[in-house]
Amino acid sequence: MAPKRAFITGITGQDGSYLAELLLAKGYEVHGLVRRSSSLNRGRIDHLRLDEHLPEARLFLHYGDMEDASSLSNILQDVRPDEVYNLAAQSHVRVSFEIAEYTADVTGLGALRLLEAVRRTVPGARYYQASSSEMFGGVQANAQDENTPYHPRSPYAVAKVYAHWQTVNYREAYGMHASNGILFNHESPRRGEGFVTRKISRGAARIKLGIQDKLYLGNLDAKRDWGFAGDYVEAMWLMLQQEEPDDYVVATGKAHSVREFLEGAFSCVDLDYRDFVEIDPKYYRPSEVDFLQGNPAKAKRVLGWEPRVSFSELVRMMVESDLAQARREVALQAHEQIN
Repeated sequence: MAPKRAFITGITGQDGSYLAELLLAKGYEVHGLVRRSSSLNRGRIDHLRLDEHLPEARLFLHYGDMEDASSLSNILQDVRPDEVYNLAAQSHVRVSFEIAEYTADVTGLGALRLLEAVRRTVPGARYYQASSSEMFGGVQANAQDENTPYHPRSPYAVAKVYAHWQTVNYREAYGMHASNGILFNHESPRRGEGFVTRKISRGAARIKLGIQDKLYLGNLDAKRDWGFAGDYVEAMWLMLQQEEPDDYVVATGKAHSVREFLEGAFSCVDLDYRDFVEIDPKYYRPSEVDFLQGNPAKAKRVLGWEPRVSFSELVRMMVESDLAQARREVALQAHEQIN
């Protein structure tokens, strides 16, 4: 029996790499979309790759772009996937204010192009759309669930709302098995260095080893529902194993402030963050989102999904990974000085 075949956009990102790992472990043949650029950005998936010409290879990469509908259709026509996971986006919220049109094109219209390509080429494939807790934005609610109205407060969030409703529309208009995962903040050692959690874990490690003196941040009082990305990709997969498509909030149900993340990270290296952190107004958003906390009751009830990694475990995992990386950097510098 031939293995199931999955197609992942955003495969070189944090979530894409964890999802590819999960699917390969389940015996899938995995295909991923990558953009052509002058430098390769595949560090998160290099450990998964074999020469694509080897008979045991099950991970294949295809050049294409979320701005190019024809490339999406051509790849789907060739791959004929059973499952399609759309994780591609310009996903940095603050940066989306600076490149609003590009964010709308890739994050919003990109999802529409992919949905249409799926409908035309592989209408029987099951489709997952990566929605975001940022869609709730300015909503005043103790915990957001699938019925909470949206109030997006950034170009990124607006684009995600558009992609979310297009997914619902394709499900209802064409009978596609299309589901939205409304994921709250999920982090890992593979998180991009421009995101606040990774800035903190990396900063704590580098300050501890004397590579860095200060860490500059914005709003320390913003609260988020933070979980581990490796846990959250399992929820993505579970959605596409259901008989009927639907939308699910994926979260821990607990909120912590940026300040709490700081305290936890610096305590891992026996330092007080207040001695090293300074506030820089440039890191504030034009419109702030102060509080996001998800209610994952439906995901637990229907999917049987629950997060495994706690907030404190997540913080420690990230700091320890960045400490190891910083130590390698120190060792390399010492070696270069000797030679």
